Amino acid sequence: MDSRRPPLAPAHRSLPEYVRHWAETTPDRRAFTFVDHPAPHSRGVHRTLTWRQLDLRVRRLAARLAEEAEPGSRVALLCPQGTDYVTAFLATLTAGLVAVPLYPPGLPGHGDRLATVLGDASPTIALTTGHLLDDVRDFCARVLPVRIIAVDQVPDTAGDLLSVTPHEDAIAYLQYTSGSTRSPAGVEISHGNVVANARQALAAYGVDGSMTCVGWLPLYHDMGLVLSVAAPVVQGVLSVLMDPAAFLHEPVRWLRLLAAHPRALSAAPNFAYDYCASAVTDAQKAELRLDGVAALINGSEPVRPGTADRFHAAFAAQGLAPDVHCPSYGLAEATVFVSAARPGEPLRRFALDRDALAAGKALPARADDPGAVLLAGCGTPAGQRVRIAEPVSRAVLSQGEVGEIWVRGPNVGRGYRNQDRLTRLVFGAEFADGTDGANSWLRTGDLGMVLDGQLVVTGRLRDLIVVDGRNHYPQDLEVTVQDTDPVVRRDRLAAFGVPGGAGELVVVVAEHVRGTRLAAIDVPHLMRAVRSAVSARHGLRLAHFVLVPPGTVPRTSSGKVSRALTRQRYLEGAYTPEATG
Repeated sequence: MDSRRPPLAPAHRSLPEYVRHWAETTPDRRAFTFVDHPAPHSRGVHRTLTWRQLDLRVRRLAARLAEEAEPGSRVALLCPQGTDYVTAFLATLTAGLVAVPLYPPGLPGHGDRLATVLGDASPTIALTTGHLLDDVRDFCARVLPVRIIAVDQVPDTAGDLLSVTPHEDAIAYLQYTSGSTRSPAGVEISHGNVVANARQALAAYGVDGSMTCVGWLPLYHDMGLVLSVAAPVVQGVLSVLMDPAAFLHEPVRWLRLLAAHPRALSAAPNFAYDYCASAVTDAQKAELRLDGVAALINGSEPVRPGTADRFHAAFAAQGLAPDVHCPSYGLAEATVFVSAARPGEPLRRFALDRDALAAGKALPARADDPGAVLLAGCGTPAGQRVRIAEPVSRAVLSQGEVGEIWVRGPNVGRGYRNQDRLTRLVFGAEFADGTDGANSWLRTGDLGMVLDGQLVVTGRLRDLIVVDGRNHYPQDLEVTVQDTDPVVRRDRLAAFGVPGGAGELVVVVAEHVRGTRLAAIDVPHLMRAVRSAVSARHGLRLAHFVLVPPGTVPRTSSGKVSRALTRQRYLEGAYTPEATG
């Protein structure tokens, strides 16, 4: 047996049981490594916990938590990215408490959301680290007084060790939705849900004991939490973490970690692949060898085939295989992963007629046709059932028909905290013809279809723009606008509809690129070009185009543009008239 690989993972029912198992069977193997980048252009400082060290820290912190709170109480995780966050999450579960994965109060632009979530979750305890203790104490004193514990100030030698076995149906944590289309809601994820979804992801991406999970996604994000914590704990493999800010500051850092860990698995939203392709320099590429990368998951936002092409073209010389890109689909209500393309398979892409798609049908078109929409296939369901339903009639739709994506599986959460009506609406859907008897389905709120066995996601039901009876997907309009002129900042714009006298009007709010002053841009010329492109490609009259400085378009806590909040700010008159037309 290869001593570098863990033995086969047993079938436990909770993450704390898996931590204990690996601590007993492979105590000295590395469990989690956090790569800190304390200075600009730093190559990184590695801090590692073995399974034995992790287990000791988790059980001692769990014992402290059990002294402070009753079983089932909620614990807010206000730690920075790193091994302390991992310890805090696992210790909360080990103590029989409910974790609320969040972020420190200093995250720019998200103080109001943090206050809203804390008010909804009503935690008894907040966990943070020593250097953030004063900031967290001040913030919580204004929002919701709670007991605050610094994870790194609980000594490894203090107190007893707590070891409990949570019931698989008990709530493990509340995963708050990003709030891109509505106010954040806390999805109740059970111990059984997260273990089931971790296993589904491990099977879908072919993860075995020889692989390493590498990630920069924030651990309060559902994909970051499952791929960088839950899945490695279930499989017993090393998880290498870095801070999202370190990636955004210098994206090559992520690629260096991929190169340093053969058979690496990682995940990122679509924008990150475009960002790497454009921002990593030739000199930085020269030091990279990416032929050992096993799988790169693309999810969390619409997957664009062109992005995968640009990314692979940018790093083909570094040995990156063309078949490691895995478009995937998921949502917090299903823990995270629902459907995934498998590594080792070519990217599936579908060129479809735009007008037919707007009418809810898939009609093939030539990829070079100006009227074509190019969509990526998101593979097949990962250990769960997926069907396409007509949103109003709840009828089952056939292959090639666009409708709402419905999901069933052991990974689907229990519902929303303190929102019984919304829980029944979203988690208790039934087909009109009684196809599955009394079995309930999760209504995702996402639109898609099945083509050639692949799940193809077309957009958000709530985001649809309807003009003269025709459906228009905002991300499709956004691509047209950002491709019009390089002065428009990629993936930092929002298209949406607003009420008009004779129906819905189309508005686009877009940031201009960094390093360019608004005064230096020929705004009238840009607006004419944008309107012309939208009219030619979509047959739409753009009612209003707003060009704003970088950082002005609001984003969710997971980094996605919030169309809902952008629309709200537009209707409130928050954008300056000098940059509009």
